[in-house]
Amino acid sequence: MPKLNFEDKVVVVTGAASGIGAAVCDRFAREGASIMLLDRDEAGVKAAADQLRASGVDAEGFICDVVREEECTAVIEQVIERCGGIDVRVNNAGITQRSAFVDTKTSVYRKVMEVNFFGSLYCTKAAIESLIKRKGVIIVIESLAGVSPLLGRTGYCASKHALHGFFTSLRSEIRDSGVHIMLVCPGFVETNLQTRALGGDGQVTAHPQSVVGKPTTAAKVAEDIFIGAQLRKPLLVLTPVGKLAYWVSRLSPILYERIMARQVKAELMR
Repeated sequence: MPKLNFEDKVVVVTGAASGIGAAVCDRFAREGASIMLLDRDEAGVKAAADQLRASGVDAEGFICDVVREEECTAVIEQVIERCGGIDVRVNNAGITQRSAFVDTKTSVYRKVMEVNFFGSLYCTKAAIESLIKRKGVIIVIESLAGVSPLLGRTGYCASKHALHGFFTSLRSEIRDSGVHIMLVCPGFVETNLQTRALGGDGQVTAHPQSVVGKPTTAAKVAEDIFIGAQLRKPLLVLTPVGKLAYWVSRLSPILYERIMARQVKAELMR
């Protein structure tokens, strides 16, 4: 099967103002794709779109808070009207949480689920008919937390497990439509996501993140995502530590839990 060609394709990315989202926009832009950037950060998404246009890319930034279904629907409709359709949907917008369950307000869980799960659902729902019509690609920035437990991140894990279950089921449901769905587990990445992790009270936590192995860069993740999309990969697990963790969690869940707890338990004791 030949590699997918993204030249002149329409790529729509949420959480596009920074981090992995911005890097994905840049990588697909270098292949000649039109890039539609969605983010709640008005100044950030405008600056990112301006930077792409300055290099000759067809790009436009849209203000979109993914927790608002009507906003997601309206923006996706604007993109379709402007570009004629959507070829690639990248569900990247997300937040994280680090706190013990006993110390975490239920409102924190609701907020994490609204952004990480329902935000992806809303945007995918709005775009799905166009994606089916154009036999497009859906890329979901998931996490190892979507397939394995992770101490102190019950809300984050719940949202990523929900993403994994939803999109693997959707893949089976629309398999004959020509739409490809790829889930991505990036591992530890040098972005500002972890510096904005919510604590149990819903405020940004002061607890530093435990990092296992050397973090990768957003640019490297974007390159792997691009190649994976070209090759129609169903799942990407990135970084050597991430791949090892994935297989240990699959083959020996108890061992994985013990190792994981030893690595990150200190976060909850600070």
